[in-house]
Amino acid sequence: MFAMPFVAIQAEAQAPAAPAATEIAVQRSDAGLLIRTAQGTVRIEPWSDRVIHVLAGHDAGWHGNYNPAVIAKPAAVQWTVSETPEYQQLATSVLQVRVAKATGVISFHDAQGKAILKELADGRSAVPGSPVSQKFELDAPVFGLGQHLNGAFDYRGTTVHLQQANRDVAVPMLVSANGFGILWNNASVTDVDAGLPATPHHPLHFRSEAGGGIDYHFIYGPELDGVVAGYRELTGRAPMMARWTWGLWQSKEHYKTQAELLGIAARYRAMQVPLDAVVQDWQYWNPGGWGAHQMDPVRFPDPQRMLRTLHEQNVHAIVSVWARFDTTTANAAELDQAGALYPKTYPNVYPVGFGRWYDAYSPTARSLYWDQINRTLGRHGWDGWWLDGSEAELGGTWGEMRDVKTGAGPGAQVLNAYPLLHTTGVYQGSLRAAPAKRPFILTRSAYSGQQRNAAITWSGDTAATWEVLRAHLPAALNFTLSGIPYWSADIGGFFGGKPLDPAYAELYTRWYQFGAFNPMFRVHGTGDGKEIWQFDQPTQAILRKYTELRYRLLPYIYSASWDVSRRHGTMMRALAMDFRADAQAVTVPDQYMFGPTLMVAPVTGAKADVRTVYLPGKEDWFDFWTGKRQAGGKVIVAQADIATIPLFARAGSILPLGPVVQYADQKSAQPIELRVYPGKDGSYELYDDAGDGDGYTRGEFATRRITWTQQDGRVTVEPWRGSFKGLVKKQAFIVRCGAQPDGKGMALQAGEKAASVSLPGCR
Repeated sequence: MFAMPFVAIQAEAQAPAAPAATEIAVQRSDAGLLIRTAQGTVRIEPWSDRVIHVLAGHDAGWHGNYNPAVIAKPAAVQWTVSETPEYQQLATSVLQVRVAKATGVISFHDAQGKAILKELADGRSAVPGSPVSQKFELDAPVFGLGQHLNGAFDYRGTTVHLQQANRDVAVPMLVSANGFGILWNNASVTDVDAGLPATPHHPLHFRSEAGGGIDYHFIYGPELDGVVAGYRELTGRAPMMARWTWGLWQSKEHYKTQAELLGIAARYRAMQVPLDAVVQDWQYWNPGGWGAHQMDPVRFPDPQRMLRTLHEQNVHAIVSVWARFDTTTANAAELDQAGALYPKTYPNVYPVGFGRWYDAYSPTARSLYWDQINRTLGRHGWDGWWLDGSEAELGGTWGEMRDVKTGAGPGAQVLNAYPLLHTTGVYQGSLRAAPAKRPFILTRSAYSGQQRNAAITWSGDTAATWEVLRAHLPAALNFTLSGIPYWSADIGGFFGGKPLDPAYAELYTRWYQFGAFNPMFRVHGTGDGKEIWQFDQPTQAILRKYTELRYRLLPYIYSASWDVSRRHGTMMRALAMDFRADAQAVTVPDQYMFGPTLMVAPVTGAKADVRTVYLPGKEDWFDFWTGKRQAGGKVIVAQADIATIPLFARAGSILPLGPVVQYADQKSAQPIELRVYPGKDGSYELYDDAGDGDGYTRGEFATRRITWTQQDGRVTVEPWRGSFKGLVKKQAFIVRCGAQPDGKGMALQAGEKAASVSLPGCR
């Protein structure tokens, strides 16, 4: 993290009067460059070699918008200032930031002077009381900005509306294929106009309804992993989730009784279908008890015993809580007395008296909210929290919140940050209440920085249609490109769908296949239950196949989650993250890398037997199912019958596949399969720890390096580096060539010393 304290700009009170509109005055301060124009003051502050903070305001004493996302401070950066007849320049080791003397336009360049991003002349507007606006030239695809189920991936030619709502997640982090990101530090309602796709230099235009001025961080990669890393250095690391998080979750709107919820877990165990978690959705309370956080004692007579029974079966459970309160509850009265409830009931959306929402912007309110859910539901032993309606649902129109006073300022300026503050209170409370457990939050909304709160966002209350499934792919990829690594969806759609309807069973199967390669693998929906036994036998067989594959992938997924926490990695990866030099790959909206090895191409249309797949880059790819080898840089027609999702592995990669287990932490004496995909040298880092708790933050973990040497066809497994309680130092492996996935593998025993084995013919 950036560690050095912020150094305030000196001697502003003695600065000369602003020059004419066509002239600028530039002076150096301890923090960077200070630019004075007739329109106001602009600051350019290097926060690292690759991150530049830009502030522009009418008031010379203004120091930025309300911004709970950024928690870092500027690092100690070596930077220089130089001058030419045309511009003043601030340079770090990798960036040059130029200020045109005639216009004050700021442009960003790499160390060789190649242009990366440039403001438009007269493209800056920060007049008090007016919308805040900044325009840039645009000549490359742009992504990110949260989750929007509009079907768009590359946003050129569209306007993205950033306002929190069910199914719309506003994250003001934009990423460009040119190798940079813009973290727009403004929590008000914002529109991002991404110009026209075929028109060079058409404006990229940020327009915010409110704010004290222009405030953004420019983040340079140039690879997109570097952009994401810069964003997380600013806004916080993603902590490790517990291992059970990555197993199958079964949910429904909603399980009505304690017996029903227990029966779901028991039947999965009886069928020997792997399962790690069940979810108790809303309306477990009595009428009028929304926000009381009390389970109906008739339908749920002993919640503590219910959870103890689940835990004895190695099944975890979370419970739904809202930021909304029925006005007759004791919790509402307690919050109201503390000044922690919004005064309005928003009659345009809800009837008067229907409910009030707590003020998550207030630290006092967040603390009280956590205390209320912890002292009632928390004592039962739930394993995490489902924060539903976390936008929050504060009215259907922007005008509803414009004049509301919050604990952080006017609603007009802070609206979109609500989910970040809401999850922050619950995350911090969870750490205090159960230090031996890793916090877990499922939330319907997000804002920049939310990755630091152990929160997984899901796509909201969606419909069960092919069109909606198709829209999920670019929506998910834009969300993870926004820097928040963990995303989920209601498998099968929230609204609609009957399992015994063949048309729905087909849609559900395709969604389930896609879900098996999401960070979180979770079934949910209203109406008929979608548990595996609700479907016909042929469908059940396919669902079981992908559930078991998900569990075989757990060593791979858990290692990918370590990469997220340790190196700011991304598990669900748009092709632009690995193949930015491949212009065709950059804008592919419906394929992605799942971890470093596997490329997934979900099927999103009915009655399909094949689908076209683009194989990016210049190296070979292997069909996961058949081992067939294909050259990169071309479009192929892949097998995609109802039992098959097209899945490919990169040449030079190594894929660990564990045995099928019934829950993520189940121990097994069976060997781990290592599939090696030839074509070039490769390596892989396998990670392990206790599976829960904070020991990993104190170095209680182990990594094992596995390498493939193409020239001699040899796989080498190094001993574990590091240790933790419960580490098994000796491990059996079966090493198999990915080009013959059903072929005979070679046995290998790894222990205290490196062990290796050759794979004859694996070329």
